[in-house]
This record gives sequence, C-alpha cells and structure tokens, in this order.
Amino acid sequence: MLVKFWKEFKNSPVNTIAKWQDMRFLWLLMAFVSITLIIVAHSLFQHYVYMAPCEQCVYIRFAFFCMFFGGLIAAINPKQIVLKITGYVLGFWGIIQGIGYSLKLNAIHSAVHSDDPFGVQGCSAEPMFPFGLPLDKWFPDWFKPTGDCGYDNPIVPSDVELSSLQQWFVDFYNDGWYLIPKYHFINMAQACLFAYVVCFVLLSVMLICWIKVKVSKR
Repeated sequence: MLVKFWKEFKNSPVNTIAKWQDMRFLWLLMAFVSITLIIVAHSLFQHYVYMAPCEQCVYIRFAFFCMFFGGLIAAINPKQIVLKITGYVLGFWGIIQGIGYSLKLNAIHSAVHSDDPFGVQGCSAEPMFPFGLPLDKWFPDWFKPTGDCGYDNPIVPSDVELSSLQQWFVDFYNDGWYLIPKYHFINMAQACLFAYVVCFVLLSVMLICWIKVKVSKR
C-alpha cells in the first residue's frame, strides 16, 4: 500500500494530497499527535515529574485540544464539506493560538533567565480562556495553572518518596524542561512552537491542494 501511495504521490503530488485529506488517517493523525502531547505533558511531566503548569502552559494545552477535536470531527467523514471545514477551522485556530501562546511563553522564559526579570509580563494564576470558558474550574487538574511562567523545574512535595525512575527524571530536568537539558537546548516553549509551525505547514498544504483540485475541476 505504501508503494502504491508513493507512486501516486510522485505522479501527481497535488492530487494525491487532495485525495489523502479526504481520508480519515491524516485527520486521525492530527488528533493522535495532539492528544499524545497533552497526555505526556499532563501525566508524565505534571504528575510524574512534578512540573507545575503555568498560565501560558495551560493555554498551549487548550490549543492542542482544539486541534484534537478538529481532527476528530473531520475524521467522522472527511468527504463531508461541513465536517472537513470544521476540522480545518479548529485545526488552524488551535495552531495560530498555540503559536501566540508559545511565543509569549518563550519571551517570558527568556526574561526570567536574563539579567532583567522585571520584563516578565503575562503570567497569572487566573487564566482567561477564549469565549470565557471556565476550564480551570471545570477541569482544574488539566487547566488550572499552579506554576510560574518561565520556571518549569520539578518541584517535588516534601512528603513524596520518589521511585528510582522518577528520581532520574527529576534530576534530568533539574534545570527545567529542555529538549537536551545538559546544553539547555530548545526549551518547552520553543519545542511547542516548532510543533505548531510543522502542523501549520502540513495543514496548509492539505488545504491548498484540496482547493486547487476543487477549482481545477470546475
């Protein structure tokens, strides 16, 4: 099957991508990637490694949830225009929101780790979600900020006894979350920004190919 898809793609990449976005697997892939990142952030880093989420962190989590629901809705039947457009709207809206939140968190992270911590703005314990949704009250474990923006070091409660694996993770991320902690290479905000940009490019390619094929058939 992969060989067949590759041959189709080589012969006509635009038509092939337009055909793919009419199938469920690309939309389910977007939903899967989004929910996987959310679960890893919540279950592994927040609960297992004791990294408390900040205001911008829960906003980033919300943006991934928008992408998740967009993927699920479109995957119901990608050939249905209304469902597909809903998927695109939620996907792009989540991505654009997420890019903004990631850029803001990265600016805060840079400020708190510089010689001018007074430049820190935009971090509150009372989040304001789009449309006034009180997600921090409905789902506090997922959307209530309990940490400080820019500081993502593990904070282990004094009454908690860590397993050997937990202790390894806590020591590994002792200076905060980085893709490569030893070198402080790519912080969490930058990693999220990269993920959103990649999703934006891929979703844009899908949309452009679909529109181009639709127009060419008229």
